[in-house]
Amino acid sequence: RDARWRRIRNILLMAFAVLLFTIAFHLSGALAWRNLFGIALAVILLNFFLLRPATLLFQNKLMPALERGYNLFVKGVLHSFVPPLVFMGTIGLLFGSVILLTVFPPPVEFFPSADPLYVNAFVELPLGKDIEATNNAVVEIEDKLEEVLVPYESIIDEVLVQIGENTSDPNAPPEPGVTPHKARVTVSFVAYQKRKGISSLAALNDIRDALKGYSGVQIVVDKNADGPPVGKPINLEVKGEKIDELALQSESIMNYFNSLGIDGIEELKADIDLGKPELIINVDREAARRYEISTFAIADAIRTSVYGKEVSKFKQGEDEYEIFVRLDPKYRNNVNALMNQSVIFRSQSNGRIMQVPISAVAKTEFSSTYNSIKRKNMDRMVTISSNVLDGYNANEIVEQLTNAMEDYDLPQGLTYEFTGEQKQQAEDLAFLLFAMLIAVFIIFIILVTLFNSITQPIIIVLSIVFSTIGVFLGYVLTGKTISIVFTGVGIISLAGIVVNNAIVLIDYINVLINKAMKEQGITSRQDLSSQDVKKAIVEGGATRLRPVLLTAITTVLGLIPLAMGININFFTIITDLNPNYSVGGDNTAMWGPMAWTVIYGLIFATFLTLIVVPVMYWLEYKLSGVPRGIMSIFKREPKPKLAE
Repeated sequence: RDARWRRIRNILLMAFAVLLFTIAFHLSGALAWRNLFGIALAVILLNFFLLRPATLLFQNKLMPALERGYNLFVKGVLHSFVPPLVFMGTIGLLFGSVILLTVFPPPVEFFPSADPLYVNAFVELPLGKDIEATNNAVVEIEDKLEEVLVPYESIIDEVLVQIGENTSDPNAPPEPGVTPHKARVTVSFVAYQKRKGISSLAALNDIRDALKGYSGVQIVVDKNADGPPVGKPINLEVKGEKIDELALQSESIMNYFNSLGIDGIEELKADIDLGKPELIINVDREAARRYEISTFAIADAIRTSVYGKEVSKFKQGEDEYEIFVRLDPKYRNNVNALMNQSVIFRSQSNGRIMQVPISAVAKTEFSSTYNSIKRKNMDRMVTISSNVLDGYNANEIVEQLTNAMEDYDLPQGLTYEFTGEQKQQAEDLAFLLFAMLIAVFIIFIILVTLFNSITQPIIIVLSIVFSTIGVFLGYVLTGKTISIVFTGVGIISLAGIVVNNAIVLIDYINVLINKAMKEQGITSRQDLSSQDVKKAIVEGGATRLRPVLLTAITTVLGLIPLAMGININFFTIITDLNPNYSVGGDNTAMWGPMAWTVIYGLIFATFLTLIVVPVMYWLEYKLSGVPRGIMSIFKREPKPKLAE
């Protein structure tokens, strides 16, 4: 009673002190300090009148009742033929969860996707268009975007327009050469916490809908990449020897895919274009020989006129500057001016300086060619790619396209392969599985060293495998999207928690068994009676029930804010008494799958540790005596001594 009175007195003194400080700072105008002491007073009162009684109730009433019920339950599952049924049932539940995951597969994605931080509109005009034509098209697109983005003005940070260089999709392979026919419009949004519930994803969809149907202009709208660059969600590589056949087949495949009517495909596009204009200069070799001019001299003159040639260097102090000579732009872009320029050379026959117009020995011809020829492992290749619209799963769409390609009559000599995000996803999944196996193997080796046993580490490793039941069932029941990267990381993290709980339980059971062996003066566990071993298992589970439960409860409660995206600003609570509470965010979209994976697995792993691990320990004890009993059959009995 005296101790309780002292606690009450101390709490009242602290509350009185906080109250005095609050009044003092309120009078002095220090709002932040006043709020801080007020919050401290509220926490003290809440702890004294609510949290502390609830804690005492949990420790003195609920937990002992839970331990008594757990003792009875463990005694029941260790009775007679029940342990084999529990163990086989757990194995059946593992296979059943895998079957359910296969029959009712949740959506699968490579990397979690959050609301976009910025949106890119990639504008591409036909090859050969100059930068002025591109600029005119972009001005029209800007006017359209200005109308569409009116409802989202409060969340837009800035709009950036680029024309010509550095306008290609950063997720696509870089395109060589200059690109005056391309442009990029980037809409940047403010941070998630400042959007006040307005979705930037809705802005992306409105931009995508508004920029459809521009004649003669190809526009692809995409958001910023979440995670490392892995290529397009839909990425089909067609390889072969003949570039003409590849170009025709790529066009045929795109028409075939479009005819299937598969929803979710934004716009299929091949990375080869036959419309690049080309100026062919055909040299009349007979005329060139007659004028004693070489084809190299003709090519060198045209190259110098268009691209320039370094003729000298200008040095100023320690710096050197190259001096290039080429035609003025008004002549450089004029075909007649290029062809009428004279090639100056010294005649080999008479040694005189000669001037011959290029038009006298060459004719021009306008044609078209490929924009580029790409190779992979020395094979010519054309890539067909597309983004996936929001609300659709890339894996499901690629699976439909893969099945469709099996019915496509591809000419002999051509091969195809789906790469990009799908290939990277398969490689990362294989890496995570390998990392999981390495982690389990290292854990097993360490446990064998610590326990000086092989069977008990096997129990702990099996508990890791069985913990995935909760992960599989959790995703099947909730239907949440599985992230290859973060779900895999979550399973690996879960293994560490499960191992810790199993080690704590098994180690304490071994302590109790060693204590019983010491009291009875025996050296082998098999010499103990079954009742003594069962008693040690039940007592060990009851003793470790509290730490195992507290570990699971604190971990799950700690991960729920990350999983659900609960955001609270503690600084503004103190300064303005405003928590700025919100749900969601970029961090939740990224780390949420990992948090949910640990939550699902840990909830089931707690049951696994408290029930299935004691069952496996009991079965291990019973089976470890079998080899000894078998060997006793073959043990040679000593011969009886003859009576004297």
